[in-house]
Amino acid sequence: MAAADWRASGLRYYALGHYLRRTFGARTWKVSVDAQFACPNTDGTVGAGGCVFCNIASFSPSRRGPIRSITQQLAEGTRRIRQRYGVDRFVAYFQPGTNTYAPLSRLQALYEEAASFPGVVGLAVGTRPDCVPNPVLELLANLARRTWIRVEYGLQTIHDRSLAWMNRGHDYQAFVDAVQRSRQFGLLVGAHVILGIPGESRDDMLATARELARLRIHAVKLHNLCAVKGTPLADAVARGEVRLLDREEYVGYVVDFLELLPPDCVVDRLGAEAPVEYLLGPAWCLRKAELRAAVDAEMQRRNTWQSRRFVLDA
Repeated sequence: MAAADWRASGLRYYALGHYLRRTFGARTWKVSVDAQFACPNTDGTVGAGGCVFCNIASFSPSRRGPIRSITQQLAEGTRRIRQRYGVDRFVAYFQPGTNTYAPLSRLQALYEEAASFPGVVGLAVGTRPDCVPNPVLELLANLARRTWIRVEYGLQTIHDRSLAWMNRGHDYQAFVDAVQRSRQFGLLVGAHVILGIPGESRDDMLATARELARLRIHAVKLHNLCAVKGTPLADAVARGEVRLLDREEYVGYVVDFLELLPPDCVVDRLGAEAPVEYLLGPAWCLRKAELRAAVDAEMQRRNTWQSRRFVLDA
């Protein structure tokens, strides 16, 4: 997409809503679904403790109640969104857990169930970069011949020392390998990034932005480091060992990051969130609309936009 397309609409970054409307011809909404996938970083395959920031129940209501089928979840989710926003096109987002971490037969059945639900126009599949063997990518590529597909990798950062601190269980090269192989299968690729990791400077965070720009990642989802109860991160914050960013700091880093992304990189989100009963901090991440407004205001103050500092083939 040419930069002029979204900038002509008055946007300062290539927002997900704009991309979905342009791609599907009408307002389109992501609907989270939970297939109850496990994670190799908690079941002992690569680790047992999980990531320092992860309490899956904190961001997945589906893990706090009875198990429901994909069809049941989509029926409820699309009904709620249709009533609230008046949309009738949806992307089924396999969000909690590692959504490629299962036998091919199970993956195919679940993906097909979601793709065939009325109103679903595509699938977004969240996973880890160390959990996409070629047969899984081939399965997704076959589905992509019939519907929109994007695979989203939890990267968080390009710095191996930070990945080790987070207990991710993989290094940055695993992400590069997953991106390269996904591209070979013709798949769209998204990356999840955390800003404010302890020990990372502004230059470190912007190095991640430059690398994602170099790789020409299709979409980026930005998160502030967010501490939820029941995690090693929450314990470290409570002990005063980790400081979470205030909103003003975070907004500055977000705008710096966006300036380095290419104009065709979709910005899926700008910050993390968690239910109030789980959140230890920062409290400001509960106010999503205020965060978006603060990012817009800072971009206006600087008179800047996504890609302003992007260098082709950086």
